[in-house]
Amino acid sequence: MRIDLHAHSSVSDGTDGPAELVHHARAAGLDVVALTDHDAFDGWPAATRAAAEAGVVVVPGVEISTRLSGAGVHVLAYLPDPGYPPLADELARVRGNRMARLTEMAVLLTKAGLPIDVDDVLAVAGQASSLGRPHVADAMVAKGYVADRSEAFATWLAEGGPAYVPKYAPLTVDAVRLIGDAGGVAVLAHPWGRGSRRVLDADTIRLLAGRGLAGIEVDHEDHDRHARGALREIAAALDLVVTGSSDYHGTGKTGHALGVNTTARGEYERLLDLARRAATTAGREPPRLGVV
Repeated sequence: MRIDLHAHSSVSDGTDGPAELVHHARAAGLDVVALTDHDAFDGWPAATRAAAEAGVVVVPGVEISTRLSGAGVHVLAYLPDPGYPPLADELARVRGNRMARLTEMAVLLTKAGLPIDVDDVLAVAGQASSLGRPHVADAMVAKGYVADRSEAFATWLAEGGPAYVPKYAPLTVDAVRLIGDAGGVAVLAHPWGRGSRRVLDADTIRLLAGRGLAGIEVDHEDHDRHARGALREIAAALDLVVTGSSDYHGTGKTGHALGVNTTARGEYERLLDLARRAATTAGREPPRLGVV
């Protein structure tokens, strides 16, 4: 049984439509795939409809951008109630700030001699409801300013770059609480990749576990062998679920093919059991997924 619990569609910064992503998951030999677009639930219906046809179980999720001690930390929320008002309102605020951020980045790029308009970004973003730096990068590629997203980030859009603009994000502990209140399960995404390692030491992860964190995404391409081993030890000490995933973005992110990392069946079943408990505690009907 092959399980990949982190993938993005064109609803955020992936390049596959939600249904297309599900069919690609089947072609990659996956039995289970989680759709975890950034700060948006909009891809769930199409992915769920495609699941039966493709013969794949789709786990509805969302990747939430949060802040911890000045650093960005991403939290994966599995099976929350998308209609739970406090969570829905917070994600709407995040998405609204994303749009304002695009405008600021376009102004900075234009002043630097690379004319970009928000309409240029929207043109390449298609039907995405959660807009971000990858869409600005795509507009830069379309204009011929850079060769690909990687070059756009390396030279312009990464934190500290000349066109970088910080974004609003809830505190990590508040996001974990909201996910639990919405009857979902919270897992740290690639915690020791990118800039989040400096703020996510063992003591901080222990604190988050005490506030409702359920798991750690250990097996991820941003983690080397030593990081995976250390994170697995932390998870064992705190009795947290250990997940593995691709963080697939279609052609928008190289080196993250579907199924490149997977979650053990036992850990997946633990996650679903926690989701059932969380839903019951929140007064919701426990989630029902397809059977593998």
